[in-house]
Amino acid sequence: MSEKILIVDDEKEIAELIELYLSNEGYQCLKCHTGGEALWMIEKEQPDLAVLDVMLPDMSGFEICKKIREAYYFPVIMLTARTQDMDKIMGLTIGADDYMTKPFNPLELCARVKTQLRRYHRYNQGTKEPEANAVHEIHGLVIDKSTHTCTLYGQPLNLTPIEFSILWYLCEHQGRVVSSEQLFEAVWGEKYLDNNNTVMAHIGRLREKMKDSSRHPKFIKTVWGVGYRIE
Repeated sequence: MSEKILIVDDEKEIAELIELYLSNEGYQCLKCHTGGEALWMIEKEQPDLAVLDVMLPDMSGFEICKKIREAYYFPVIMLTARTQDMDKIMGLTIGADDYMTKPFNPLELCARVKTQLRRYHRYNQGTKEPEANAVHEIHGLVIDKSTHTCTLYGQPLNLTPIEFSILWYLCEHQGRVVSSEQLFEAVWGEKYLDNNNTVMAHIGRLREKMKDSSRHPKFIKTVWGVGYRIE
């Protein structure tokens, strides 16, 4: 059965263009042009991924993303006509997995959809055989790669695939400083570009979920000008 992609954009021409390219890749596409319609479609169809425009007539894409993250963990790729870094940071902080600015290359969007779905399915299926060093326990944090579960002081941490990958990579390099560039290229599998705030936004989201102070963090510590470290 082909994977379902929800396309939410009030510009019908753009929604149809995305549908054309993704359908050619074998995906089943569900199109919506308002936020209300999108929320109804999500509950009814439970898509595998959403391509979500920020500017919609009835509510913002940020609001929809927040509502998605209250109940679902499928990947969300945000689209916007605006280029401000704060828009990107906001989208990633509330739980989006990726972000593209209009106008965009449809082939690049298809590639990003494939990457996010690969990561999502790998995260949900876990691995059949337990791996060596597949569990890290640090100050009450337990992260298990073989089952893709994470707990903090015995309570489950509900992480998106991206958040899990970031936290696992930091735990795997416990005691060492990991640069934003190294973390981005390891988790996203893409070349890091200068002024990329993606990692910072996701670290902020992780700290929020872990109730970890950004000024005096117990877990993910910022080494200014260098990167991040879990001690």
